[in-house]
Amino acid sequence: MNQAGLDFASAARIIAGVDEVGRGPLAGDVVTAAVILDSNKPIIGLNDSKKLSAKNRAALAEEIKEKALCFFIARASVEEIDTLNILQATLLAMTRAVQGLSVQPNFCQIDGNKIPKGLPCPAEAIVKGDGKIAEISAASIIAKVARDQEMIELHERHPNYGFNQHKGYGTAKHLAAIKKYGVIDEHRRSFAPVRNQLNLTS
Repeated sequence: MNQAGLDFASAARIIAGVDEVGRGPLAGDVVTAAVILDSNKPIIGLNDSKKLSAKNRAALAEEIKEKALCFFIARASVEEIDTLNILQATLLAMTRAVQGLSVQPNFCQIDGNKIPKGLPCPAEAIVKGDGKIAEISAASIIAKVARDQEMIELHERHPNYGFNQHKGYGTAKHLAAIKKYGVIDEHRRSFAPVRNQLNLTS
């Protein structure tokens, strides 16, 4: 557990959970979410989004949006990923998610081992926090549902690539489609499989 700036008053903490989805794919934005849950409106079944079925994720995402004190979904673009690198772009998107909350937290719990710069409050990073902390689980779920929907919409514009199935990850089908049909604007040019294909065709 990595902690920073934990010297704060004893007032009741307003905790925001923060998580990201989409660091590994070859295409699309990295999507983050910040969630402040309402203790008076418990949500049953929160967990790491990767451990939930698509049906359960979708249902929980709607419940989170309905019951949470507030939430905000943010992103870093493909261009920002290629310029900054995926880690720095992810941290930037996390900061944007927290800054976008309508209620500002006085403490953040971040999934992973890095604390983003520019947060408005103290924070701790928790490895595998999306399976341990309800607020992070909730952020994981709504970020995952949002990004998956964006990949479905990308599939509708570019059906040859199979984005609705692999969600942008570097599967054999995706790599074969890049080789056959080329690189599109939504591909991350700083990622080796995309960069290598561009080098082959340049």
